[in-house]
Amino acid sequence: MDEIEIRGDVIRLGQLLKLADIADSGADAKALLADGTIKVNGEVETRRGRQIHAGDTVAVPGRSFRVAGA
Repeated sequence: MDEIEIRGDVIRLGQLLKLADIADSGADAKALLADGTIKVNGEVETRRGRQIHAGDTVAVPGRSFRVAGA
């Protein structure tokens, strides 16, 4: 499992997907989330604005990572 470091303790899921180079834009993130393939802490998440906190885990097909606060 990889670790993605964020500034502070909270980031929106759409921003995190861009930071992790999983999505190129907010529209790409929205499309990925609509597919229902992204999980946060083991549960499917479809909201781009979901707040992700340090310590949360995010899984996408072929990759998973834990969020670390700065």
